[in-house]
Amino acid sequence: MADASQYADNIKKYANGYNQAAAEKIVGHLGIALRNRDSSLVACSDSGELDRIREKWCRGKLGLAHTQSELDAAMKAVCEKMSAEGGTKSRVTFYYLLAEHFGKLEALAG
Repeated sequence: MADASQYADNIKKYANGYNQAAAEKIVGHLGIALRNRDSSLVACSDSGELDRIREKWCRGKLGLAHTQSELDAAMKAVCEKMSAEGGTKSRVTFYYLLAEHFGKLEALAG
């Protein structure tokens, strides 16, 4: 099982609760990307990156059939929620908050 403990405090700052199993699945999903500082962070100002998150995480992994504008609005809300982080938004926390927003934490943890 992936070790999500180093991300727990950051997730708890923004999430409505903490689902360790879901966080571990996200860490496992991201895998090697978390080893590199740049790829372990989300840049909300990078539209190409947000496009990839929408298509690969929201549509691909979470299986969401929402419209592009609904998914973009959710990502914007997460960007705003995490604005205190500046340019260092944890990818694990960002993905966790998107899953939480769409009610997918239990499905991830399952």
